[in-house]
Amino acid sequence: MAIDHDRLFKELITTFFEEFLLLFFPHVHEHIDFQHVSFLSEELFTDVTVGEKYRVDLLVETKLKGEDSLIIVHIENQSYVQPSFPERMFIYFSRLFEKYRKRMLPIAVFSYDSLRREPSSFTLQFPFFDVLHFQFLTVELRKQNWRDYIRHDNPIAAALLSKMGYTESERVELKKQFLRMIVRMELDEAKQRLLIGFFETYVKLSDEEEQQLRNEVNEMETKEKEQVLELIISYEKKALEKGLKEGVERGLQQGLQQEKRQIAKKMLAKGYDVQTIHELTELSVEEIERLK
Repeated sequence: MAIDHDRLFKELITTFFEEFLLLFFPHVHEHIDFQHVSFLSEELFTDVTVGEKYRVDLLVETKLKGEDSLIIVHIENQSYVQPSFPERMFIYFSRLFEKYRKRMLPIAVFSYDSLRREPSSFTLQFPFFDVLHFQFLTVELRKQNWRDYIRHDNPIAAALLSKMGYTESERVELKKQFLRMIVRMELDEAKQRLLIGFFETYVKLSDEEEQQLRNEVNEMETKEKEQVLELIISYEKKALEKGLKEGVERGLQQGLQQEKRQIAKKMLAKGYDVQTIHELTELSVEEIERLK
């Protein structure tokens, strides 16, 4: 199933708009009046030259501190390489300005996995005259060193660790630091679920990596260890309950039991004790023992 990158980023930044600006554009953040923030409806534009439709990711209407007039912040997530992207940003800007006639701040978030130099402007010029020099703010996630962000108690930083520049060998440490950030921030359950869901969409550990993660968590100081383990177990329990519920709704009772056994095997491989597996799957202790 294809990942809807734009929807994920839109939900994340809509929930944590202020934190997004604070993290990546503090010079913008200090001027915004966050008492006046509203999210505008989606805009759909058709590029008649190529016959494609484009949907603007996120439009935010707000004010600058000390001013009464409204401004618009346009945030566009770009999840794939597109050489004509600067031109597309200009087209969005011109059509949005035509509609709203307000000062607009365009921002592009480059979230694809490759490393490349992305321009932040679109220019129209002649040898004898410069007609246009359109600029937009950018953040290139893959160029960010994830370790520079783990001390930020910022939910955007936590979620976007998953799209920053890490190596395959750092995946377990990356998730461990992500979980530590979630525990420190003490967010409500809905926001925790959003951040964990976003992170795990892009960073899926293997069973062996999950086991390594649990081993490393068990070496933490007692209080932090308990909080991180509780978070891991709680999230996995919810995922399990969702899977079991869907199995029941499909009426696949035999398949449901088999699914429970498969889940139990995975939990054993990750180092869960028999009693915890029994409580989560409702399989008997004897049956779980036989699965070892």
